[in-house]
Amino acid sequence: MPIFRNLSGFTGAGYDRGRSLPWQVAWMLTSSVVVTHWWCPVRVRIAILRAFGAKIGEGVNLRHGVRVHWPWKLTVGDHSWIGEQAWILNLEPVTIGSNVCISQGVLLCTGSHDHRSPTFEFDNAPILIEDGAWVAARATVLRGSVIGRDSVVGATALVSGLVARGTIVVAPPATTLDRPTGI
Repeated sequence: MPIFRNLSGFTGAGYDRGRSLPWQVAWMLTSSVVVTHWWCPVRVRIAILRAFGAKIGEGVNLRHGVRVHWPWKLTVGDHSWIGEQAWILNLEPVTIGSNVCISQGVLLCTGSHDHRSPTFEFDNAPILIEDGAWVAARATVLRGSVIGRDSVVGATALVSGLVARGTIVVAPPATTLDRPTGI
């Protein structure tokens, strides 16, 4: 039986942004005006994220264009890299271990909605990426996922769940369709 949605009834029940509205506004302004730009040095980016509550280890390289939704819900271990245009949509905590590479254009998304809810309420969960993992370019990691130690998520792969320690997962290859003659 299909569920008919009435989004006007959405309440956001159970979601905690973790900081006051003025703090959220201050972060959004600082992020958009300073943190994401190419001219902002890495050390300044990291200092600002820490000032807003992120726990970031030593030797982290956080490239320009990285979007962090709520820094107070972000933990990054030592010597990890986060590539250009990565988006950490962390409505819930995101924990990135040490010596992790998050490549360009990766999406880490802790947010979702309950498809069974007529008002489409949140169904969020944290993400954990363990030490030594590599999430390659334009991969997507969804809510509740765990990327195991020393594992690899290939370019454009979609992760929803557990990637076991030392495992390599890749996106399915594109398929070639035979072209009809005359085209």
